[in-house]
Amino acid sequence: MNNTMEYKGYVGSVEFSEEDSLLFGKVLGIRALISYEGKSAHDLVEDFHCAVDDYLALCEEQGTEPEKAYKGSFNVRIPPELHKAAVIAALRNQTSLNNFVENAIANAVGTIE
Repeated sequence: MNNTMEYKGYVGSVEFSEEDSLLFGKVLGIRALISYEGKSAHDLVEDFHCAVDDYLALCEEQGTEPEKAYKGSFNVRIPPELHKAAVIAALRNQTSLNNFVENAIANAVGTIE
């Protein structure tokens, strides 16, 4: 079972409450709280889509820009020794630290061919 789903560029979590016999989740990666639920997988997906559509409609109605998750920029805190080692490795590979980290992450998640 996959624990996320995607709709219109938004990624939502999938969780289960045994106590309530209910599937539920929230949109990940944005500050706005967009939650949804369902008694079945079909109901959960449908409520997720409706929740995202409602959020986008509300933003349009209010004249605000909807939040976008995963803009491509984030801060990472690592030990100073690892930071130094990464800079040296990037220099040895004649690339920037940003490109070095991007390639390392791409390799780790399997997006490099």
